[in-house]
Amino acid sequence: MYLRIDRLQIELPAPTEPDPNAAAAVQELLGGRFGEMNTLMTYTYQSFNFRLHKNPVLKPFRDLVSNIATEELGHIELVSAVINALYVGATKPSPPEKAPLKPLKDARNTYHAAMTGLTAFPFDSHGAPWKGEYIFVSGNLTLDFLYNFFLEVGARLAKMRV
Repeated sequence: MYLRIDRLQIELPAPTEPDPNAAAAVQELLGGRFGEMNTLMTYTYQSFNFRLHKNPVLKPFRDLVSNIATEELGHIELVSAVINALYVGATKPSPPEKAPLKPLKDARNTYHAAMTGLTAFPFDSHGAPWKGEYIFVSGNLTLDFLYNFFLEVGARLAKMRV
């Protein structure tokens, strides 16, 4: 069960101008191998598949994984808000014969313009869809936590580079 509060986890400054190429780069933080989609789904399925969660010794670990999964959902919302903000003003309304998306023809990720209406979508910075095969659940608590550490470090590295 999730509890939704109608605000972002942090307040984001509005971009001073549209930047479709930056939006494409930020897409990696959403749908890339180390993106928020992967962290959400990995933690979620680790919590769903956590056996022996009624064991009082193991329950805190399952609770931890479940709570992190819920936090990751907020991260998806936050990264999506960044992508969407970077597209504000990228095009101007005009009739089709005036080619309203022409300013985006040289953008790094034209899929945003062609298929998603200039919005965030679960794919990486190249437009490749997020893959469920990125999810890692081994059934071994130590191995899952080690993978989660690897996942979080990879995500941090990607954020620092973007």
